[in-house]
Amino acid sequence: MVHVSIIYSIKYKNCAVQDVSVYLGAAPIVECLQNFIPNVIITSRVADASLFLAPMVYELGWNWDDLHLLAQGSLAGHLLECGCQLTGGYYMHPGDKYRDISLQDLLDLSLPFAEVSFDGKVCVAKAESSGGVLNPCTCAEQLLYEVGNPSSYITPDVVVDFQDVSFQTLSSSKVLCAGAKPSASAPNNLLLLASKDKGWKGWGEISYGGYQCVKRAKAADFLVRSWMEEVYPGISKHIVSYIIGLDSLKAVSIDEDLPRDSQDIRLRMDGLFENKEQAIHFTKEFIALYTNGPAGGGGISTGHKKEIILEKTLVKRKDVRWHMTATRNKIMQSDDLASPKNIIQTSSFHESVLQSLTTETTLNHKEGSPQIELISPTPHDRKIPLYDFAHSRAGDKGDDINFSLIPYFPPDIERLKKIVTQEWVKKVISSLLNPSSFPTYDDIERRNKWVSEHVEVEIYEVRGIHSLNIVVRNILDGGVNCSRRIDRHGKTLSDLILCQKVLLPL
Repeated sequence: MVHVSIIYSIKYKNCAVQDVSVYLGAAPIVECLQNFIPNVIITSRVADASLFLAPMVYELGWNWDDLHLLAQGSLAGHLLECGCQLTGGYYMHPGDKYRDISLQDLLDLSLPFAEVSFDGKVCVAKAESSGGVLNPCTCAEQLLYEVGNPSSYITPDVVVDFQDVSFQTLSSSKVLCAGAKPSASAPNNLLLLASKDKGWKGWGEISYGGYQCVKRAKAADFLVRSWMEEVYPGISKHIVSYIIGLDSLKAVSIDEDLPRDSQDIRLRMDGLFENKEQAIHFTKEFIALYTNGPAGGGGISTGHKKEIILEKTLVKRKDVRWHMTATRNKIMQSDDLASPKNIIQTSSFHESVLQSLTTETTLNHKEGSPQIELISPTPHDRKIPLYDFAHSRAGDKGDDINFSLIPYFPPDIERLKKIVTQEWVKKVISSLLNPSSFPTYDDIERRNKWVSEHVEVEIYEVRGIHSLNIVVRNILDGGVNCSRRIDRHGKTLSDLILCQKVLLPL
C-alpha cells in the first residue's frame, strides 16, 4: 500500500501570525496520482471542490486549459462536498408540504456520487432504493451553499459562473447538472487563513423556572453587567446575552394552560475581553448570582478560554510551493498495489432521455417522501410566510453569510425580487446584532448605527435555477472562530428569513 503526503511551504511574513494555511487546488493531487498511483493521499488544506476535481482530471485526461471541463467538474465537486446535504440531509422540514420527508426515510440516506463523462457532462446520483431525496430542490440549495457572487465562484483551479446552471430529474436517484461556465482561468492568488489572538472569552449560564422566569433572567443579566461595570467601566459593550431553553428543567406545571413565562428559561451571557483577568472576573461575578441574584436561579455553569480567530488574506500563487512524500507499507504484497478506486464513473447521456424530462415534477420512490406534482403561482391577496412558496439554506464565510431563496414555482422569482431588497434584508437580520435578549433603546440605536455603517447586502439572481443568492457582510460577530452567538455559523438564518410574511405583488 502506497501512502503519499502533500505538504506546502509559503513565503509569508507576519510576526503577529501564529499559524497559516493556504487552500491548494487539484494540481498537487493530480501530480500525486500520476507519479505514485497511491492508495491513500493525505493533503494539507485543499479547497473542497478540488478534492473531487483532481480524480476527474486524472481519470478523464482533462488539461488545465480545458476551462469548460474544469468548470463542470468543479460544479460536481461543489455539489458533492457536503455529502448527504445533497440527498435529503439538512433538507427535511416537518410541516413543509414540499420537504416533509418521513423520519424513517431520513434514516436511510445515501451518500451522493457523481457520474462524469470525458466531455464534461455531469450527473449526481444516490444509491437506488435508498432513502432521502435527490431532486432539483436539494441540488439548488447545495449549489448556492456558501457562495458569494454566483457569476464568479473562485476556486484555486478555475473561476466558475453558476448563473445559468440548471438541474433536470432523470430518475428518483439521478439528476443531470448542466450550465457551469468558466468566467476566468485559475486565479493568480490563493486564499490564505491566518490565525491571530482575539483576546479571552468568558461565559456563564443559569436557569430560572416558574412564575416570571423571564423577568428574573432579565434581572440577572442587569446585575452581572452592572457588577462588571463597577470594576471595568464600559466593558458591558463586550458582553452579549441570550435566553434559551425549553423544558430544560423537566419541571413543567401540570396545568397546561399556564403561559410560557411560567415554565423555564436559561440565560447565557458571553463576553469577549482583552485579557484573561477580565474573563475570569466575569465568571466570578456570574457565580455571585447564586447568593446575590434573583430567586430560584440554578444550574450555573461558567468557563473561560483564549480565543483565536482566522483572518482571510491572499497570497501569490508563485509564493506557495508543495512537495510530496511517498511511503510504502511493506506488509502488503506487490500484487496489492492497484490503482485507487475512483469516485468518478464514466457515463453516457442519451438525448431521447433528456427530451422527456420535465422540471415541473419531482420524482420520489419512497412512500414517506413529499410528492411535488403541480405547483401554482403564489396568492397575491394576503400576506403569507416565505415558507409557503420558497426554501432556503444559509452558509458562512468568515464574518459574512449567504442565504438562498428558491421558489418552488419558478416564475415567482420575478415577484420575489420586488420584495427582497437590501433594505428588507437589513431589517430582517438586524436583530442578530442585538447585544442582549433585553435590548434597551440605546442598544437598538447602537445596533442600527452599526448596521448602517458596516453591514452590506448583495443580492444576486441565479437565472438557471430561478433563485436569489443573498450575501450579508460583517454580520457574524467576527466569524465562527470568535463569535459569541449560540449559532456561530448563522445556519438558522435561513428559517428566520423563511418565517417572514410577505405580500407578493401581481
